Amino acid sequence: MKVLVINLASEAERMAFQEAQLGTLGLAFERVNAVTPDTLSPPANDRYWSRWERPLRTTEMAAFASHRVAWERVAASDTPHMVLEDDAFLMPGAKGLLATLTDLPQAEFVTLETRGRRKRIARDPHPHAPIHRLWQDRTGAACYVLWPGAAKKLLTRAAPAPGLADAVLCAAYELQAWQAVPALACQLDRCAAEGLTPPIATESAIGREDKPRAKPSVVQKLRRITSQLRMGLRALAHVRAESTIVDLKRD
Repeated sequence: MKVLVINLASEAERMAFQEAQLGTLGLAFERVNAVTPDTLSPPANDRYWSRWERPLRTTEMAAFASHRVAWERVAASDTPHMVLEDDAFLMPGAKGLLATLTDLPQAEFVTLETRGRRKRIARDPHPHAPIHRLWQDRTGAACYVLWPGAAKKLLTRAAPAPGLADAVLCAAYELQAWQAVPALACQLDRCAAEGLTPPIATESAIGREDKPRAKPSVVQKLRRITSQLRMGLRALAHVRAESTIVDLKRD
């Protein structure tokens, strides 16, 4: 399976970490040059970026736009890709799962990640892979497998309005989404909570930027309420599914 690594040109240490990690797993990859606030398209002052639930930091805009570039690459292909942020830490079992997923026609999106928050998943796994149908997720865009058809759906979703990258993924109920169980990836900032030693020190570019001074507009607040209502209705529709924190598989 092809792998795309989203990486800022200034983050050479993270890229070196990914080269070593993916090399150890025997996974070939292509680097996706991450968008920066200075290279945003449309630019940060465009009305497009105001169409989410609150004002976005420019680094949040850039992170979303970087994933959008990856989606464009997947959509233009004829095969699924694993999309990695450059601070994604993979477990050894990731390669075996990817081999299983390559010819799995029922899937459009599979997240390998856990961030210690509850997910609503089907109780029974897929008959041919260690994944469960994912009905409701809340966060995480560091490591996922995406099929071309799903990438096109995400681009359609992103065309009229942006958002946090993981929020857009979690809200895309039109996708046939699945969760690796146990999870096989976490972000480096999650390593300590998972009992792992992070291989490199990291600091979030988003965390370094101050929050926008502007308060959410009335329209943005209404979007937020609508989003929460959709999540609530989704939970009710799958009330018999399992609501659980997906553990990370370390061996």
